[in-house]
Amino acid sequence: MVETIENKGSILGGAVWMFIISLLLFWLPLLGPLIAGFVGGRKSGSVGKAILAVLLPGLILGVVIFYCAALLTGIPYIGGIAAAGSIFLVLLGIGPLLCGGIIGGALA
Repeated sequence: MVETIENKGSILGGAVWMFIISLLLFWLPLLGPLIAGFVGGRKSGSVGKAILAVLLPGLILGVVIFYCAALLTGIPYIGGIAAAGSIFLVLLGIGPLLCGGIIGGALA
């Protein structure tokens, strides 16, 4: 009897793994997001799911930064300006996260 192995990865599971590992490996500038993307891509199951899973932690991090900046300043407009300045830092982490996610999704 021949058994087929189905890929049962999930986008949410991959995104959670990427988010947690990114937080734990924040001190490794390029290698941390690359490792997080690889693990999350493997958990996602495919390249398409891995790309979607990469976008979720980036979106969540952007919303959290905006909320915290608005909360600390008390004025949403100034919080938005402060959060816009940190978008560059978020984008720096998404590049290696995306590369790792694509590699991990392809190897899953």
